[in-house]
Amino acid sequence: MNNSKRPVFSVVVPMYNVEDYIECCLDSLLNQSYKDFEIICVDDGCTDKTLAKLNRYQDGRIRLVQQSNSGLAAARNTGIRYSRGIYIAFLDSDDFWHQDKLKLHHEHFLQNPKLGLSYSASLFVDELDQALGIGQHPKLNNISAADVFCRNPVGNGSAAVLRRAALNQIAFFNPNSSKPNQLQYFDEDLRQSEDVDCWLRLALQTQWEVQGLKQALTFYRVNQQGLSGNVSKQLASWESAVAKLKQKHTKFFNRYYPLARAYQLRYLARRAVMNQESFKATVLFIKAVACNSKIIVQEPLRTLMTLAGVVASYLPGIVFEKVKSLAFSSMKSSGA
Repeated sequence: MNNSKRPVFSVVVPMYNVEDYIECCLDSLLNQSYKDFEIICVDDGCTDKTLAKLNRYQDGRIRLVQQSNSGLAAARNTGIRYSRGIYIAFLDSDDFWHQDKLKLHHEHFLQNPKLGLSYSASLFVDELDQALGIGQHPKLNNISAADVFCRNPVGNGSAAVLRRAALNQIAFFNPNSSKPNQLQYFDEDLRQSEDVDCWLRLALQTQWEVQGLKQALTFYRVNQQGLSGNVSKQLASWESAVAKLKQKHTKFFNRYYPLARAYQLRYLARRAVMNQESFKATVLFIKAVACNSKIIVQEPLRTLMTLAGVVASYLPGIVFEKVKSLAFSSMKSSGA
């Protein structure tokens, strides 16, 4: 590709100590059937062999930007600032893509000039790239701000592709930042939930449409390090994001917060189950139903299967794995 020519896509790849996965990630990009893209790898203070493995690649589409460790949101923002593409895609460095992802998203944007955020269904894989039999197959069309807040159909950061014009419209200056005169797209105050915060700002503050693609084009890695993340911190980060947005959209949050929180608690209950934190999973599930019992009516199967997973977490190891697998795999057609 001629480096003087503006690429159609910029793919931002934040990296922090991902020596085990970076090659799988980059190979999935370089094998894309659609070729007009650049890759911006943002070294967020790696201390392992990530950079050594990255340096083995000689493809001119790969650009490296380095910064001190500042978190995922900051790394994505850095990548956006260095990007040149018409569309900006994000691929976390422990995930990977189907070879036709960029091709199909390109077609998606061309079909709808009002489309600001395009996403795809996702499949979950383990640390060895093996499918777990579950994934995210969310609602695809007529996505409202309430859909984004309550169910986050985008699912994960590696599924999303945004039109640059849409990103520019939600950029903001953060006076609390160490660089208050530098635009942010993802809120760097958030160490988690920065994804849904970004998508929700787009849905609430702009007229751009949000739509998804049915085919699973993103492979989202569920690794032990990710699963062991503190569920309580994840909930606190989500609450922090909500509190900041509520200041400008009070009426919306007063209406949808109880239901959205119930779904968030149910999701975190499943995360606790997968990490075999039985008591925490139980508490989260009870809180979810108590917060808004509509989750039983709106999604009875998923709520029941979450309960089955919670109960299974108290069973012996082999039995737990079988029941958990049965319960969670039964939800694969509806998302995570």
